[in-house]
Amino acid sequence: MRKIIALLFYFFMLSGLFQAQLKYANDIIKTGAEQTELYIPKLKGKRVGLIANQTSVIGKTHLLDSLIHRGINIVKVFGPEHGFRGNASNGTKIGDETDPNTGIKIISLYGKKKHPSGIDLKDVDILVYDIQDVGCRFYTNINVLRDVMESAAKYNKELLILDRPNPNAYFIDGPVLDMKNKSGIGQFPIPIVHGLTVAEFAQMVNGEGWLAGKKKCKLDIIKNAGYSHDMLYKLPVNPSPNLNTPESIILYPATCLFEGVSLNHGRGTDYPFTLIGGPQYKGIYNFSYTPVSIPGKAENPLYMNQICYGLDLRNTDLNEIVESKKINLKWMIELYKNYPDKKQFFKQWHPQIGNIDYLAGVSEFKEQIKAGLTEDEIRKTWQPGLENYKKMRKKYLLYP
Repeated sequence: MRKIIALLFYFFMLSGLFQAQLKYANDIIKTGAEQTELYIPKLKGKRVGLIANQTSVIGKTHLLDSLIHRGINIVKVFGPEHGFRGNASNGTKIGDETDPNTGIKIISLYGKKKHPSGIDLKDVDILVYDIQDVGCRFYTNINVLRDVMESAAKYNKELLILDRPNPNAYFIDGPVLDMKNKSGIGQFPIPIVHGLTVAEFAQMVNGEGWLAGKKKCKLDIIKNAGYSHDMLYKLPVNPSPNLNTPESIILYPATCLFEGVSLNHGRGTDYPFTLIGGPQYKGIYNFSYTPVSIPGKAENPLYMNQICYGLDLRNTDLNEIVESKKINLKWMIELYKNYPDKKQFFKQWHPQIGNIDYLAGVSEFKEQIKAGLTEDEIRKTWQPGLENYKKMRKKYLLYP
């Protein structure tokens, strides 16, 4: 009996080891939203439009509820992908609705409408943006931020950004987007991992003339306190239904690339972005899992109800990933090499994503994988663009 207890204890310790290795700095960081004394006076007596989702919290209280409690006049809320409460699966078109808790109108910015209209902003004096980002080009919240900035500039509204730490800001990597591959998941000439908070990104959008007509949005920023880019930050709220663990967020820059190939990447399981596989690998890999339909997360995942064989990345040494400061390409190289019908590996299947070119940002990435280039050889082709980007990025930094 003692041996069984000892083995169970060892198992639980081992399964949690890769999490324990990471040193999060949450205790010494204060987000912009938490510093209410700096921005509540700016909002008093004004009609406020809030751009927010389920990550917009102060402690355990939603920012909307907190502002109303403090007497701020919130006239409407704008919600991005996944909806205001974050309960819609990726790609789901969200309509306008009314928040059941407050009765305030929620206007969807994911679907037909991308920009707040002149009518939407007619009774708004100031906009407040508070949405957690994860620091990757293909995470579409930065598109929402740009769209809101365009409307704010067009209709002469100030935008107050309550900044939040970027959990992947400790490195910059990936090819800079070739604008020939511009799409809904890549709209800016930045690398996959851009190393910016949302407030820094907003300054870049302004400074680089990325708004329509090269207009400038009037920005006011509440910075994170006690924060630097090399700090790891554990998100207090899942940023989207399928980024539901600290591991998935750190693996996301690498595993999201698999949305552009003919493999399931954990959608339809409790561990999205940490499992990769397909029925094609039967007899090649021992690890297996079966994607199923999960309302609000993955209604129709690739290979639904089929046994997928492949890689289980849940026990990846995350400390090693963080220390490498690189997007892991070994998994893509290995899975392509072991794929039985290589002509089908990069087959387009995702209705929103389209193909791997949009995710990688450059058309040569898939050709490099096909040609058998190593990680180092592929990464060398990224360097000229990365060096130029890093020089440009320095102009907009708010943190060390």
